[in-house]
Amino acid sequence: MTLSITFWGTGDSMGVPRVYCSCAVCEEARGSGLNRRFRSLVHLADEEFGTMLIDCGPDWRSQMEAVSLRQIDTMLITHAHFDHIGGLPEWADMNRWLGRRGRAYAMPDVIEAIKRQFPWLTNQIDFVPIEGLLQFGGWEVLCWRVNHGKNGHAYAFRFNHSATGRAFAYCSDSIALQGEELVPLAGLDLLILGTNFYKEPFPFESRSVYDVTEAIELIKEHKPRRTMLTHMSHDIDLAHDYALPNGVTFARTGMTVVV
Repeated sequence: MTLSITFWGTGDSMGVPRVYCSCAVCEEARGSGLNRRFRSLVHLADEEFGTMLIDCGPDWRSQMEAVSLRQIDTMLITHAHFDHIGGLPEWADMNRWLGRRGRAYAMPDVIEAIKRQFPWLTNQIDFVPIEGLLQFGGWEVLCWRVNHGKNGHAYAFRFNHSATGRAFAYCSDSIALQGEELVPLAGLDLLILGTNFYKEPFPFESRSVYDVTEAIELIKEHKPRRTMLTHMSHDIDLAHDYALPNGVTFARTGMTVVV
């Protein structure tokens, strides 16, 4: 039994290309599209529980259209920033027209923030507060709080399969994790980690996500078997060879990995 993870989006909060930007990466993204990046989102598929998404950003409709998918029932939400929840009104509208109800799992404070921004969503979406471990088929899911730098905090998810011992974690928005925040990163077959820049030049107190150089140090310490880097800004050029360590790669739009 395997779970497949498909990267529908690998971009940071602004996506790539930036509408205002004429840098080499943004111009390339407008051309061949190697660096074109929707806002970060992954699609999970497993024979035991079916399918689900992690997050629902403002590119959700385009991401659904790109794979010709007409409905989705279940989502996990990492936090209530617009690049991770901006597609929820369109998902709700999908459910309304299809006569269905969506199911979104999130921590209670995230649900409260979503309802403040979009109070009508509960007409079509059941928001389920995470109050312990979740179970989807044979996968046990831990949600834990992570430091999001100047943006406060977000949440990450660790999936453990009891029968096979496989484990992966999705941690798109975090920086400078310490102590208990690091415990769920142990013994992973796959770590999906957000990295906005290769080497971010801005003051630490103004930042909110790891850069690639910091991620490499984290990976050296916790030694996941494989790491996929996502949530990338226009600083990262997929045509460039960054000499990443073995087992570390940049995620690309449409890429599927199996756990």
